[in-house]
Amino acid sequence: MGSGSLAAMSVLESRFRFDMDRKEAMQLVRDAIAAGIFNDLGSGSNVDLCVITQDEVKHFEPYDVACQAGQREAKYNPPAGATTTLTSKVQKVEFDVVTTRVIRDMPDPRAEAMDVS
Repeated sequence: MGSGSLAAMSVLESRFRFDMDRKEAMQLVRDAIAAGIFNDLGSGSNVDLCVITQDEVKHFEPYDVACQAGQREAKYNPPAGATTTLTSKVQKVEFDVVTTRVIRDMPDPRAEAMDVS
C-alpha cells in the first residue's frame, strides 16, 4: 500500500478475525485502505478492492470514495488594499552556514586488496 501502510496495518491487526464472512472482510479492507488514505497526504481518495476466490476474481473499482474535494462556496481573494498593515519591521539576520559532505563507496585505505588470481 505504500506510505499509508502503517495506518492500514493497524486497522487490519486490530480488527481481523478468522471467522469473517466476505462482506465483513471487504469492509475491513475498505476501512484499512481508508485509514491509509486519511493518514497520508499524498494518497488518493478511491478505495479499490479485488476479491480472489477459488472460483473467480472480482474487481470493485471504485469500491468506495473515501474523501472528495470540497467545493468552494465563494471567491476568497480580497481586493488589493482591503487589509491594512498595522506595523512593519525589517530586521537583518546574520547566520553561519555549515556544510558537510559525505563520501561513500570509497575504498578503505587500511583494507588490503583481495587476491583474485
